[in-house]
Amino acid sequence: MQAQPVPEFVPHAAGAEPAAVSISLHVSPEDQARADLYALAARLLLAPPDGDLLVALAAADPILGTQDERPLENAWEKLVLAAGVIDAQAAAEEFSALFIAMGTPPVNPYGSLYLSGFLNDTPLARLRDDLAALGLARAAGVGEFEDHLGALCETMRMLVAGGAGRPRQPLARQQQFFETHIEPWYERCLADIAGAPGANFYRVVAGFVAAFLAIEADAFAVDDGHDAAPLQ
Repeated sequence: MQAQPVPEFVPHAAGAEPAAVSISLHVSPEDQARADLYALAARLLLAPPDGDLLVALAAADPILGTQDERPLENAWEKLVLAAGVIDAQAAAEEFSALFIAMGTPPVNPYGSLYLSGFLNDTPLARLRDDLAALGLARAAGVGEFEDHLGALCETMRMLVAGGAGRPRQPLARQQQFFETHIEPWYERCLADIAGAPGANFYRVVAGFVAAFLAIEADAFAVDDGHDAAPLQ
């Protein structure tokens, strides 16, 4: 796939040290595009877009891909259009209503909740073990837990492209992490975001993230990259 690189920003990562969206040397153009899209997904899921990001998205070029990637092309086009008709305050208010509302927010995008029915449960402990095996940990001062879907996207960005002094990981290791910690629940979570009352801009965000992660899942499914040692 070919994508317009998203603007440089610092994701509010929970699964890894925050890092500007920059790609390590020796990363293929395809992996650079993947890392950029993971970074954008992380940024939009962890915090509302500011004005600069909305302006950059509204001016972004189309994604050009294969026939199988047409859903992502369409979702990207909708995101670009949506970024052009919303301002930062409205996006922030929508984000707050969906994810930070008083009491129980309409959406809690945490893996433990979707996998076990409880926040901060066994799936989070297993994730922390796997992050430790990769030399990653929750950044100091970050409020979100590591199993937040945005934090997991940021972790995938680092596995694909490296960063903050850490090398990028082999495709097999990326696949193991994705299939263990993201694939089993991301569709339900993003469907909940898209269907939540008051989701307008974030309905489009959810569609973009879902389309991208579906391509990742399909690509991993046809790859035999199981030559890396299991995460322990």
